[in-house]
Amino acid sequence: MLEQIRLLLVNFRPWDFFDIFIVSVVLYYFYMFLRGTRAATLAKGLLVLLAATFVSHKLELHVIYWLLQKSLTVLLVALPVVFQPELRRALEQLGRGHFFTKTAFDKESADKLLTAMSDALLTMARQRTGALLVLERNVGLSNYVETGVKIDAVFSAELLVNIFAPNTPLHDGAVIVRGNRIIAAAALLPLTEERGISPGLGTRHRAAIGLSEQSDALILVVSEESGIISLASGGYLRRNLSGEDIKKTLRPVLLDNSRDIASKKFLRYLRRSWRKSK
Repeated sequence: MLEQIRLLLVNFRPWDFFDIFIVSVVLYYFYMFLRGTRAATLAKGLLVLLAATFVSHKLELHVIYWLLQKSLTVLLVALPVVFQPELRRALEQLGRGHFFTKTAFDKESADKLLTAMSDALLTMARQRTGALLVLERNVGLSNYVETGVKIDAVFSAELLVNIFAPNTPLHDGAVIVRGNRIIAAAALLPLTEERGISPGLGTRHRAAIGLSEQSDALILVVSEESGIISLASGGYLRRNLSGEDIKKTLRPVLLDNSRDIASKKFLRYLRRSWRKSK
């Protein structure tokens, strides 16, 4: 082993470093693409199987190695079928030139989504209809999607108002939005453990803050008692949002390709607003 490492270092060329760098970048973006999807769990299972095959070969466990090797052969045939939706989505993004860039809305799509969102939230605020709306960003929320009812429908104000209508099957829990699609309703969110929250805030607000502490999602809340619209992000809650506030606050985050920079700016803005409301 040491001799192999020595030979590798002696024969190492500058182009080899470039080669390793390219492979690392591709693997990183592949991981980012899979993160938050069901394919991520399947990929982890495949890695465990590969590791077990390698270990059994080194320990000369011939029967186990033979079985695992045959299983991998079958899996290689089955993978295109199992990962068909993810592979199709990856090829579509690659063809559009978006595979190596973070997804962001164009101005028209962002304005359309924000208009529909603000209209729905203002309607529910006037009617005193409680609502909990989650906008997924970089951190995948598939584990919370699994707790609700999957929908996968294009976002519209009418659909959102109908989901949260009182005494309907899906009005309890959160609606999760990915891109411009509602992917789940009646989803369960984690409650914050912060004890310094105002006693006037209910379960919806605590769930919004709780999820914002564990992810980079943006969570909008409509209070059933007061009709006040609030926004949670990074463990902070900004209250008393108007329709224009919603558009003005969320538009830069949706449009900015550099989401990490947008997140930092947004959190600074939210902290200032939170301190003023104290």
